[in-house]
Amino acid sequence: MQKMLIEGGHKLNGNVRISGAKNSAVALLPAAILADSEVVLEGLPIISDVGILADLLEEIGGTVTWDGDRTVHIHPERMISMPLPNGKVKKLRASYYFMGAMLGKFKQSVIGLPGGCHLGPRPIDQHIKGFEALGAEVTNEQGAIYLRAKELVGARIYLDVVSVGATINIMLAAVKAKGTTIIENAAKEPEIIDVATLLTNMGAKIKGVGTDIIRIEGVSTLNGCRHTIIPDRIEAGTYAIAAAGAGREVIIDNVIPQHLESLLAKLREMDVTVEQSDEQLYIAPKKILKSVDIKTLVYPGFPTDLQQPFTSLLTQATGTAVVTDTIYSARTKHIDELRRMNAMIKTEGGSAIVTGPVQLEAARVKASDLRAGAALVIAGLMAKGVTEVTGLDHIDRGYEHMTDKLLKLGANVWREDLTSEEKTQLHNT
Repeated sequence: MQKMLIEGGHKLNGNVRISGAKNSAVALLPAAILADSEVVLEGLPIISDVGILADLLEEIGGTVTWDGDRTVHIHPERMISMPLPNGKVKKLRASYYFMGAMLGKFKQSVIGLPGGCHLGPRPIDQHIKGFEALGAEVTNEQGAIYLRAKELVGARIYLDVVSVGATINIMLAAVKAKGTTIIENAAKEPEIIDVATLLTNMGAKIKGVGTDIIRIEGVSTLNGCRHTIIPDRIEAGTYAIAAAGAGREVIIDNVIPQHLESLLAKLREMDVTVEQSDEQLYIAPKKILKSVDIKTLVYPGFPTDLQQPFTSLLTQATGTAVVTDTIYSARTKHIDELRRMNAMIKTEGGSAIVTGPVQLEAARVKASDLRAGAALVIAGLMAKGVTEVTGLDHIDRGYEHMTDKLLKLGANVWREDLTSEEKTQLHNT
């Protein structure tokens, strides 16, 4: 167990390269179950979630070999529909993609209810509704979801709420179902397009991805293929926000700027200089930042995953900003920690009211979830003194080598092991 120490006041300058998308990787790895021969995934991020998913693929009989750190070879030929009610499956939220993939391949699956970050309820009712429409019987037995089907048959499925997880999971289950499946009110995130690209390369027949109606013609077999993951738009957005708050001139490499249009528009509104090319962003802040309101929405709206980091940035802007998260209303645990660092934030009716600019002060703070961790690191970069951030297991779930990347940009940041006293304190909180 470690903590991250950040000495504020060092301006970020230079280049940072973005890793493969976490939210793609966690669906691409389970999707490999559906193939009948080797699947090669290139450009994976070096994060703990990827390692856990690779272990789970081995648990069900797959052979997983690494070619360097970022390329994985998955042999699914000997996989079986082994139950995964407990253990590693509980450690991450995206474990639910095993439901759709194993149901699609084996017509049955037993998966423990998802773990991961505590962002309030993440209901899987839309996933279950989709599986049932395809012909599966779904039961909840002792905290695990049991899926059983004699056969899967295409259906028309309307999602009551736009859900990335449900869209991908239904897609995984439907690609080998008999006949045509139509998903209406589907999510449009780039990660969904990435998963559909992999499935199409395997031989699936999918149309309309990136729109709100996806049409899938079932096929009987899927072959292996080689696929390169898209860059992580949330990691890119996090470094763009850090550059806006604590940067001089920062170039972000390996990014698809179109995936970040809602964020870049808000940064420009704040008077941050933003220039973009095909795979690069240039971010340079002005001395005075203007306050802006943000409201998270499904893609292409402002991402819920960038709400917490952006709240840290707003503490440095002149005026009052209103931050509203319509996706995860419980995503507020970073606010108390930012207040400990002298931030002026109050909550009113599900929104956070941020008044700035303030001089943030270093403090001991705890990351309660992945993006809260990013928010606190950004706050530490802008604060006076040395900030200590614990809860790094959350940060390591989604950000590859964050300390090294910040050091390369000129930050003074390092990690230390927790003392036994600090471990006890952390455990008690």
